[in-house]
Amino acid sequence: MEHKFEQISPHILIMHAEHATDRPVLAAITGERRTLLMDAGASPAHAGLFREELERRGCRLPDMLVLTHWHWDHSFGTGAWGIPAIAHKETAEALAALSGRGWSDEAMAELVQAGTISEDSAQHIRLEYGDSREVTVREPDIVFTGRITIDLGGVTCVLTHVGGDHSSDSCVLYIEEDKVLFLGDALGPSVYGGPRKYSSTGFLRLLEMAYGFGAEWFVESHGIPMNEQDFRADLAPWERLARLVDVFGHNRERVLLEMKEYLKLEELPRDLLQGVEYFMAGPK
Repeated sequence: MEHKFEQISPHILIMHAEHATDRPVLAAITGERRTLLMDAGASPAHAGLFREELERRGCRLPDMLVLTHWHWDHSFGTGAWGIPAIAHKETAEALAALSGRGWSDEAMAELVQAGTISEDSAQHIRLEYGDSREVTVREPDIVFTGRITIDLGGVTCVLTHVGGDHSSDSCVLYIEEDKVLFLGDALGPSVYGGPRKYSSTGFLRLLEMAYGFGAEWFVESHGIPMNEQDFRADLAPWERLARLVDVFGHNRERVLLEMKEYLKLEELPRDLLQGVEYFMAGPK
């Protein structure tokens, strides 16, 4: 498997997302006095690859890490770093509930049945960890609510709780000097506890929040970094879709008709058709 790393701004090196086991973006933000890691990785193996790249480049290794939310692919690598972890109160509670559990196929089946994880996540965990399934869930050391600011020495990182459909503990990380906003998975649909779904009102609130930071670059955890112009263009059809659902509710045919007219297409692309179903499954 090829691993891609990129210096996306003066202070930020990222390891790009890998989709085979659903590994998200990892980022090292380096200031004059310390380095902050954004998300811990899906496993010690995932974390180890990023550490090796930082060492190869002669970068200061992370002194602390933040978690954007509790989901396994972002948090299960925490113990491999051996540094203080910062997370929202709800993230801490979710990880505490998983701490000490076994991760056999039977144990994961129970978690799927309870809606704690999805079958897709269970399959990705099998692929990431193999048959040994030696998973250690580590709880965070520093817990916050609302917002926390971290000074790295000339680099200011602001971690803000935003919630959303994907996970109620979702946080975004803004690097002020580099004008980079890490969105985690905050703009994603719900993935656990039932069919994937979106709240149109909630999605629009999060989008307004994201644009309000004044960022020049946006990074979603399972996507690629985008400048503001490309990000707005990429999200414009989704914003339109959410606004239509706000107006027409669960009138699926009217929403489809309006979207086709807006895009001047006979048929919607597959991703937007799926998006319609997510919004239809969301709150009325």
